[in-house]
Amino acid sequence: MNFKIDALAPDSSARAGEITTAHGVIPTPIFMPVGTAGTVKGVHIRELRDDIDAKIILGNTYHLYLRPGLDVLRKAGGLHKFNSWERPILTDSGGFQVFSLSANRKLKEEGAYFRSHIDGSKHLFTPEGVVDIQRIIGSDIMMALDECTPGTADFNYARKSLDLTHRWLKRGWKHFNETEPLYGYSQTFFPIVQGCVYPELRRESAKFVADLGAEGNAIGGLAVGEPTDKMYEMIEVVNDILPKDKPRYLMGVGTPANILEGIDRGVDMFDCVMPTRNGRNGMLFTSEGIMNMRNKKWADDYSEIDPNGTVWVDHEYSKAYLRHLFVSQELLAMQIASIHNLGFYLELVRQARQHIIAGDFASWKKMMVEKVTRRL
Repeated sequence: MNFKIDALAPDSSARAGEITTAHGVIPTPIFMPVGTAGTVKGVHIRELRDDIDAKIILGNTYHLYLRPGLDVLRKAGGLHKFNSWERPILTDSGGFQVFSLSANRKLKEEGAYFRSHIDGSKHLFTPEGVVDIQRIIGSDIMMALDECTPGTADFNYARKSLDLTHRWLKRGWKHFNETEPLYGYSQTFFPIVQGCVYPELRRESAKFVADLGAEGNAIGGLAVGEPTDKMYEMIEVVNDILPKDKPRYLMGVGTPANILEGIDRGVDMFDCVMPTRNGRNGMLFTSEGIMNMRNKKWADDYSEIDPNGTVWVDHEYSKAYLRHLFVSQELLAMQIASIHNLGFYLELVRQARQHIIAGDFASWKKMMVEKVTRRL
């Protein structure tokens, strides 16, 4: 993997760059649609590629390990061949999913023991094992196994958790460097900064991660219950230490405003289920604000979904029609909303990149944050 910076904003820490992988070039800042189980819910590969022009999607080690399973993925030649996506893929190590199974998992020195949410079967993820799993999946960028602490964790818990995450990281990094890709192209490994909402722990973790010299770095454990201002503070603390010549990935964040604020603080990569999950529930993010498509006010509004939108669904369907689909519980409603929201997120980061290069990102961001947080 290679990363180059094309432009720096003169009035913020925002930067525009390019990540080059074996499966293509990713302009940054970038949003990655979440394809947890090998698919972005309700969206065809051709729509991801041709209609919203996603440059990279995300898969999840935990879900892909359980279903379809490693034998199926290996025989297919990896996830790219299995789901017909020819552009880059990033995989989360499964640490967050195991964290979410709090009643069905135990963290030990050797790794994370958990029970499958599908059938209750017992499994163990080790730092070495998740590297091997991601070798089989064949992702361009793989993540280290970590513990994601709740945003409300006390200092003692966060301290012990961070120590375990760092011990796991050393093992995973060693194993990554001692193993080879399976499908004839290179893969890269991102360590993850943790430390909850405690600046001293975040600084320690950022230094530990930076010293590894990996090709890119991630910031985890945010947007998990802590106040938004704390999230922004932790991003600033971490990015002050992480190397500026490596891409920075803020995991699982978030709203359009969160993404703009993250870019402002020097983040390059984002992912979140919000565009598709909220879309399936009738919430649309638009260039003028947020719409609840079940609201009566849209019942006879025959204007386009988002006149400023950039994907075909924004101009082909009206607000009234989309509301009708939602109240009628038609599956097409969820598909249209998912495509629209993903298109909006991707256009947002494209515009952010353009304004960084143009040198007026800060003023544009201020105006856009006001717009994207408005309720219509």
